[in-house]
Amino acid sequence: MAALATAVCLLAYFLGYRFYSRHLSERIFSLDPAARTPAHELEDGIDYVPTNRFVLFGHHWASITGLSPMLGPAVAVIWGWLPAMLWVVGGALLVGCVHDFGSLVVSMRARGMSIGKVAEGIIGHRAKTLFHLVIFFGVALAMGVFVYVIAVLFSISPDWDPQQPLADTASFPTAVLPSGSLIAMAMVMGYLLYVKKFPLIPTTAVGFVLMLTAVWGGVQLPLLGLERSAWPGMSGWISILLAYSFAASVLPVWSLLQARDFLNSLLLYLGLLLAYLGIFLARPEFVAPAFRPEPAGAPSFYPFVFIIIACGAASGFHSLVSSGTTAKQISGEPDARFIGYGGMLGESLLGLLAVLACTAGVLGADGVPAEAVWRATYADWGSMQGLGKQLGVFITGAGHFIERLGVADQKLATAFVAVVVVSFALTTLDSATRLLRFNISEIGETLGVRLLDNRYLASGLAVAVIAFFAFYEIGGRPAGLALWTLFGTINQLLAGLALLTVTLYLRQRGRSIWFTGLPMLFMLVSTIAAMVSNLRGFWRRLDEGTGALLVVGSILLAMAIWLVIEAALVFRRGRGEAPTREMRISFEPE
Repeated sequence: MAALATAVCLLAYFLGYRFYSRHLSERIFSLDPAARTPAHELEDGIDYVPTNRFVLFGHHWASITGLSPMLGPAVAVIWGWLPAMLWVVGGALLVGCVHDFGSLVVSMRARGMSIGKVAEGIIGHRAKTLFHLVIFFGVALAMGVFVYVIAVLFSISPDWDPQQPLADTASFPTAVLPSGSLIAMAMVMGYLLYVKKFPLIPTTAVGFVLMLTAVWGGVQLPLLGLERSAWPGMSGWISILLAYSFAASVLPVWSLLQARDFLNSLLLYLGLLLAYLGIFLARPEFVAPAFRPEPAGAPSFYPFVFIIIACGAASGFHSLVSSGTTAKQISGEPDARFIGYGGMLGESLLGLLAVLACTAGVLGADGVPAEAVWRATYADWGSMQGLGKQLGVFITGAGHFIERLGVADQKLATAFVAVVVVSFALTTLDSATRLLRFNISEIGETLGVRLLDNRYLASGLAVAVIAFFAFYEIGGRPAGLALWTLFGTINQLLAGLALLTVTLYLRQRGRSIWFTGLPMLFMLVSTIAAMVSNLRGFWRRLDEGTGALLVVGSILLAMAIWLVIEAALVFRRGRGEAPTREMRISFEPE
């Protein structure tokens, strides 16, 4: 049953890319092979760098694919495997891919400016400021949590046993060696490809073999030969990760990010390939119900199944990657279809795998049937609210799929999946820090503080605010975790606002707006409904310390409504004023 459902989903992906994305490219956005992109027009060797479409796809895909496509579906399957699967696949094809693709195109035609700057030209100055505030808070919050979660995975818990390094599903120090090796190999590879002009394929092949060797080495040396007492703790790993984020933000994009994300994407391709092969060869059955409308303690099915799945189907964060780094590196307009629409399909594949791993990858234990294990794991809403537990369910489930290919060493299969998970998080962390740097620089431009154009200062501020969400505690928990409840709505709100900007862009140019307008309406209505529901819940639980969530959530809701009103006024003024031909924002010097 699970294999058949998977085959239907993969067919839908193929048809969506083959026909729907082609229609968007040729009929709606009219991609022009002769147009000069910002990467060529503004090439500077740091941020604006023309890039091979396959290398850029790997960089883009690895950057957008963080922890959320695994975390969201791992929780959402509490309502059953069918609604989660339908939204992961259908939502990606009709909403998420269109969002990513449209954001990339409008930024590419606006000198590679961020979606916030694009909104300024389409909606107005206030829209830009509102976008920047939502982006600043959302990215900093998410990356603070990512830093914290990666530090948890790298640390060792009191129960961690060096003789069974993968028995503890909350600690994966085995991922440290391959993760560090990947960074070092990426810097060497970037130098060889960009400076020495080495050929791509053999250089990549050597790097990939070394990377797989490092995965094996991580299992053999889980603590790198150090004593348990010498291994860094949570604070130490957070500090190391913040230092890495700063370096990744200020270095030229070719020297680390491009090569690291490209190499990492190969690891991700292999992980997805092995896991899906395991599904088709083993043909597991679903142990979860197809639909479970009212799990104990869970919020209402609508709109929260869409909000919780988030990045597995549609993610506002992707508009920042599309318009923040990818638009500055894309070599030709036609590449936007492959990178923008195709990249989101790649993330949806991971979201689909998460649905399958958490509903068909669960095994029985000690005579207990798999169905009983699943129901115990998803007994109620509170049982699946720990980030570590969510990742653990995904890692073990996906590891079981790979084991069914005949991998004799269970530790190696699980370690491989753990490295893939950490790699997803790290690639998003380094790219997002760079995006936050761009956002801070644009805020500085709005405020007239030109000093924030300095990439070292802006990167330092970006790392500082991420550190705040990782270190500062609210009610005994890191601020990022305390406010994490808001991330789903912030992320989906940003997706709706990005689609709103793209829709206005198309309307002002006399293009059909249905393909972006309908997804935009669905996202904004669902997200605002979820925000209102959350605020009511925060108000009722004020005695439980939800005051900060209530205040921040209310501010975000007010900004969302304000921006929608601004856009509605522009939409009304623009009626009947669409230009007769395609107009591009000119590439004029600063």
